[in-house]
Amino acid sequence: MGDAVRADAPIDIGASLRASHIGALLDALDRDLIGLAPVKQRIREIASLLLVARLRREAGLAAGAPTLHMSFTGAPGTGKTTVARRTAAILHDLGYVRRPTFVAASRDDLVGQFVGHTAPRTREVLKRAMGGVLFIDEADNLHRPENERDYGREAIDILMQTMENERADLVLILAGYGDRMQAFYHSNPGLRSRIAHHVEFPDFTIDELLAIAELMVREQEYVLDDASRDALREYLTLRVQQPLFANARSVRNAIDRARLRHANRLVSQPTPVSVLELSRIDAADFRASRVFTDHEVATAPQPDATDPQLAGT
Repeated sequence: MGDAVRADAPIDIGASLRASHIGALLDALDRDLIGLAPVKQRIREIASLLLVARLRREAGLAAGAPTLHMSFTGAPGTGKTTVARRTAAILHDLGYVRRPTFVAASRDDLVGQFVGHTAPRTREVLKRAMGGVLFIDEADNLHRPENERDYGREAIDILMQTMENERADLVLILAGYGDRMQAFYHSNPGLRSRIAHHVEFPDFTIDELLAIAELMVREQEYVLDDASRDALREYLTLRVQQPLFANARSVRNAIDRARLRHANRLVSQPTPVSVLELSRIDAADFRASRVFTDHEVATAPQPDATDPQLAGT
């Protein structure tokens, strides 16, 4: 058996986990990201699979190169880009990518506007990402079949060829909205067959959105009191029911607009302000949002058209 490890030789997986820093990276993922429990669990499972595959290889057991291309699907603002960055760090620490490189791209980076423009653009992005991770957001927009002059098909073909030929030197993560990505994969079965891991990102709950907002507020050295916290909860409860809600992105927008109202309110105040007032976002700064006024209009009782007193008005 030469240098092969004896079958009964003990292997300390915990020590290997600590030596690779993967445990710390996974713990940081759990600690830093609010919610996303099924996503964190799936990334932990993938990391465990890769760690054991590496240990098998070191023990002289069969351990073919795993397919690492991934698909992240979910609504906007659910943390797909953030998790992709953390995943890239994990893959590098485990030795499955040789460079700590994370390149984020979109259709605009890959697809050209005229014949002969797409291939060099796509290959340039691939060149920058080689040895690391390429993350393509809103990947379902790569090809628009309804447009006869769309060149996205060429970009997809180049990506599929690279995924197959360079799979030992590049990990591709495609991201997008769930239903659109399903349609995208249905029209590109060769692309789906090259992806080993499909990870679904759930929407955040109201409590999770509020926790994200509080984290954003603290990072900017603002504070909320009980009244402003209640107002923010009401705002989020209404906002999630409206179109174009984007989870954490919409939360950040709400905080930014509340800061704007807070600043305007203080500048208009004729009397001196305290340091606390400089820091505290009040309930009024949230309740001035159009989300509340639109809700009041939508829920206001409507006049009864059959009321005789309204006849002729």
